[in-house]
Amino acid sequence: MNESGRVEAFSDGVFAIAITLLILDVKTPSQDSGKSLAYQLAHLWPQYDAYVVSFLVIGIMWANHHQVFSFVARVDRTLVFLNLLLLMGVSALPWATSVVSSYLTQPKEARLAVALYGGFMVVHALTFTTLWWWLTRTGHLFDARVDEVRAKATRVRFALGTVVYPILVGFSFVNALLTLALHGVVAIYYAFNQLHVPTRPDTDSAAE
Repeated sequence: MNESGRVEAFSDGVFAIAITLLILDVKTPSQDSGKSLAYQLAHLWPQYDAYVVSFLVIGIMWANHHQVFSFVARVDRTLVFLNLLLLMGVSALPWATSVVSSYLTQPKEARLAVALYGGFMVVHALTFTTLWWWLTRTGHLFDARVDEVRAKATRVRFALGTVVYPILVGFSFVNALLTLALHGVVAIYYAFNQLHVPTRPDTDSAAE
């Protein structure tokens, strides 16, 4: 396995653990609560909401990360540390999700909880964007399929999250529940508009 493969394999492990930890915050109804199962399940909706949104977020993060690293032939020290910063945010997202699910039904606290969640997304967007800027700075870490000039031209579009997520942090103090839903919408947007690494015309078939 080459160096790029080792970085991606390690990253895949972190993504897998983080996305699995999300379900642990969805509590099992208690038989000793005195409430019916249906009642308890219905009142777990904040945990369901936070789980679904964060599952989408981490899943799409992984998909974009996989897309990028499938074109990386070699790594340098800077890329390794940028990737570690990215993974630090990913591994902390289950904690931020737990905070949101715990306070989503309390209007005042919910605003701060969702803003905290949005703060993690801002950090993630900045880190991923920086990683992409580093990769496209000279293109020397890409394999031969990548068109370095066209890849560099995607920098602004790739940085969309660095604008959207700070706006969502501010909107958290207006409507926390709607903001959480918008995080899910942004994740779905990225699912259907996944980062595309531009390739040279004569290697497009190989990239597919």
